[in-house]
Amino acid sequence: MVVTFPTSLVLLIFMVSCSVNIFMADSEPVCQPAYPAHAIAVDEGDVNLLQFAENLEHLEADYFLWGALGYGLDEVAPQLVMGGPPPIGAKKAKLDNLTLNIITEFAYEEVAHLRILKRTVGGFPRPLMDLSAGNFAKLIDSAFGYALVPPFDPYHDSLSYMISCYVLPYMGLVAYVGTNPLLIGYYSKRLLAGLLGVESGQDAVIRTYLYERAKEQVHPYKHTVAEFTARISELRNRLGKCGIKDEGIIVPKELGAENRTTTNVLSSDADSISYMRTPAEVLRIVYSTGDEHIPGGFYPKGGNGKIARGFLKKP
Repeated sequence: MVVTFPTSLVLLIFMVSCSVNIFMADSEPVCQPAYPAHAIAVDEGDVNLLQFAENLEHLEADYFLWGALGYGLDEVAPQLVMGGPPPIGAKKAKLDNLTLNIITEFAYEEVAHLRILKRTVGGFPRPLMDLSAGNFAKLIDSAFGYALVPPFDPYHDSLSYMISCYVLPYMGLVAYVGTNPLLIGYYSKRLLAGLLGVESGQDAVIRTYLYERAKEQVHPYKHTVAEFTARISELRNRLGKCGIKDEGIIVPKELGAENRTTTNVLSSDADSISYMRTPAEVLRIVYSTGDEHIPGGFYPKGGNGKIARGFLKKP
């Protein structure tokens, strides 16, 4: 038997069916951002800015790898070295299990950062880097204004190593905040935002680790963990020469959040947003010379890439 339906009912069924299909199509989850059709992924001007970051990522990658594993980028990802010289004085640190796990994770994160940077904007050979205990000792002596006895050794134990790590991710953090408004390409911005998120997380972990131990004396010295962070931050402000953009884990209330806290687990400005630094400021600090034209510190022969090398060519 053939059943016939009124035309109006058939039409209704058809409309409902179409509506369901449209609804199902519209309800499909969208997982990728809708970039403008003619947007630029990586602008030509973005390349040098992102390549500059590779200097800092190289520093962190090798320092964390050596500290946690006892070997560096040459063994873990030799293709990223691109023929650059091995770091000076790097070695395995004496770390407890908690600290070892933290630094191991950080190390592999930095390897990935280098890989995506070089894949996106190309790269350069790893710069010569001084990761020796002697270099860190000079930095700490400069921070305190006198030579500590015995010399500070970041590889001696977990606390010493984490104090030395206080020096590193924060420089990437403020550098990337400074770079962000200069980028044009949508993928450049996405990449830098992703790097910044992880660098900020690393810095927060390090600062929290040290804040929990703020009042502890750093053996064998008569200075507390909080004093070490304050002196390192003051040194970086002096070398950067652009005012306060760095703060220890304990601060006077006028530098605390809303001028109401002395705790300073996260370093930020009066509006509680991250400080920013230019490439020149960063180089003044990581060179330990206070001059972007004079290499030293972690980079005895200077950083690589057009921006860093460009400063070295000027008097």
